[in-house]
Amino acid sequence: MSEVTVVNLRNSLGDVLGRVAYGHERVVVISRGRPKAAIISMADLEMLEDLEDGQAAREAIAAEARGETVPWEEVKERLGLGAGDVPAEA
Repeated sequence: MSEVTVVNLRNSLGDVLGRVAYGHERVVVISRGRPKAAIISMADLEMLEDLEDGQAAREAIAAEARGETVPWEEVKERLGLGAGDVPAEA
């Protein structure tokens, strides 16, 4: 993993993006001496999102096992869905 300051990133954005996209490098952006963000490849982003989805699924399964369920009507309301947007029974 490498680091780049905000100033250097402005001057070398194309190069940094190329290293990330094609070299699978992860780059930490430093601002005022502190890490502020990271630039990662699309593959890394997809992997991160898959991990988050897996964690959310595990949490949902655990909540269901504890009896912490949400009625379907409440789910539809939280999502702002009307009667015609989804089937009456899921």
